[in-house]
Amino acid sequence: MILNNVDKQPGTDLKKDIQSNLELILNENRQLAAKLDYNQIAEIIPFIQNADRIFIIGAGRTGLALKSTAMRLMHLGFNVFVAGEIITPAIEKGDLLIAGSGSGTTNSIVSAAEKAVKAGAQVVTLSATAESPLAKLSDLVAIIPAAQKQDHGSTLSNQYAGSLFEQAVLLLMDAIIQTLWSLEGTPAEELWRRHANLE
Repeated sequence: MILNNVDKQPGTDLKKDIQSNLELILNENRQLAAKLDYNQIAEIIPFIQNADRIFIIGAGRTGLALKSTAMRLMHLGFNVFVAGEIITPAIEKGDLLIAGSGSGTTNSIVSAAEKAVKAGAQVVTLSATAESPLAKLSDLVAIIPAAQKQDHGSTLSNQYAGSLFEQAVLLLMDAIIQTLWSLEGTPAEELWRRHANLE
């Protein structure tokens, strides 16, 4: 009922508006992809390959994007955990923490990185800045030059808050997963056998 009322407002075409917004989002991600330092990003691969176990941490929508990464790493056969889950064990030497934070200042993520470093684990960070408390704790910072959630100036993105950063985290990590899969070579049918079957 509400949508019908909106649709009848003069000058409102919801279908065209949605299509236009989707194109905006896709174009912003294409432009961002062209700015990435792929040499820097490629350095993430050996960190993942050489880790005894992989721990994932991110807050909000960035955390949700990284949970998708955790799922795919599990499908590839990696021993992976999401920080904060009740069955997640202690991080140790030889492990890897993959952290996502646009600002690099989120207290819970910085605290987790401090604990990881103290335990002897390595830290790889996805961030919009190389100058932050989280970056200083990291063995590698992969820069995603997108607006942080506090940036409302529309200079880097016309989307709300940190949407472009969060989308880029999902897409970039999916690209890394594709590369890992091509290196590992396990058939899709084998990966599917690792998919959750208690759904």
